[in-house]
Amino acid sequence: MDDDLLALLALGEPAGSTADLAHVEECERCADELASLTDVVSLARSGGADAPLVAPAPHVWDRVAAELGLAAAGGVGASAPSSPAWVTSSPAPVASSAAPVVSSPEHAVATVIPLESRRPRAGRWIAAAAAVGLVVGGGGAWWVASQEDPVTVIATAVLEPLPGWDASGSAVVETLSDGSRVLVVDLAQSESSDDGFREVWLLKPDVSGLVSVGTLDGASGRFDLPAGLDLDQFSVVDVSEEQFDGDPAHSGDSIVRGPLEA
Repeated sequence: MDDDLLALLALGEPAGSTADLAHVEECERCADELASLTDVVSLARSGGADAPLVAPAPHVWDRVAAELGLAAAGGVGASAPSSPAWVTSSPAPVASSAAPVVSSPEHAVATVIPLESRRPRAGRWIAAAAAVGLVVGGGGAWWVASQEDPVTVIATAVLEPLPGWDASGSAVVETLSDGSRVLVVDLAQSESSDDGFREVWLLKPDVSGLVSVGTLDGASGRFDLPAGLDLDQFSVVDVSEEQFDGDPAHSGDSIVRGPLEA
């Protein structure tokens, strides 16, 4: 799973689709990563009251500086000071991103780089902050993480196989921050035959009307839904096997189908 999504979940944000959350529960690697990030979050939010501040080895800062591109500028070195000067109990002054920040002649740090020009993965930012002690100190916590478009799941569907097919799947409808809606379909089924393809539809419960939302290429797909499409009317998700016959109508050969529920 993407590092950004794991970081947002560790922070307690309502991120990820139903399929993403199910993946975390089943994937040992992602579950361990999420548990580690959650521990960092808990430590930071507690203020580190019970955690002693330990100076990292000198090579830790070198690796962090290399990862973030903090090259030396104007003779100012990017190496860490001999003592953990970046952990302080008093607030640091706010500096302009256009000039280097120097705490003292013997404890200099690299030029500040605007965040807009450097957007590393959220997981790497958290790891870097934990490594140099930025997440604890002064009874506060500092967080730098890239922001994803907030997603709200408004409906889900369990896709059951129709006669003649051995398949299953799931579907969710997500609403983005701009109000647009996306249908996310995951299908546990082998690829279509060479002379066919799979198409995703929204049907009326009595199958008296239907709307095609796109072609499913592979096991998963995301489909933008028209703004005027009434999901109370077209509330059933259907995935069909179609032929290259030039006929845009539904073939009548549905692989899976399931009703959306709020």
